[in-house]
Amino acid sequence: MNRHTGGCHCGNIHLTFESEIEPPQIEVRACQCSFCTRHGSRAAADPAGRLIIAVKDETRLRKYQFGLRTADYLICRECGVYVAAIAGDKSDARAIVNINALDGRMQFSREPVAVNFDAESRESRLARRRSFWMPIEMRFSE
Repeated sequence: MNRHTGGCHCGNIHLTFESEIEPPQIEVRACQCSFCTRHGSRAAADPAGRLIIAVKDETRLRKYQFGLRTADYLICRECGVYVAAIAGDKSDARAIVNINALDGRMQFSREPVAVNFDAESRESRLARRRSFWMPIEMRFSE
């Protein structure tokens, strides 16, 4: 299992992305929505992998929704870094990671595929995320 770590700039949010796929083989997506383009997002997921997000101070974690409101986009309130997006409820939540927030981001060398999901219905968007995004585990410090 390959483990890739990273997080936000100030260290409040820590990421661990686990995948059997080698970084150069992982598909990188460049969503063309206004949020992702403005954040320069390069997203990745492995449905057979896992993303662990550890948050030191939950009050410094911002969950932002827009459009169809089918996902929470996680942004650090302290340093402003967008790290990941989560869709679904706690028992079946799925996520993508912004590989720009990973320490070894340069290992993910595939040219990003431009994607546009504007024409999706709410139901098809949720179904796509259940199929292609990865399981998530959230941890909060006490």
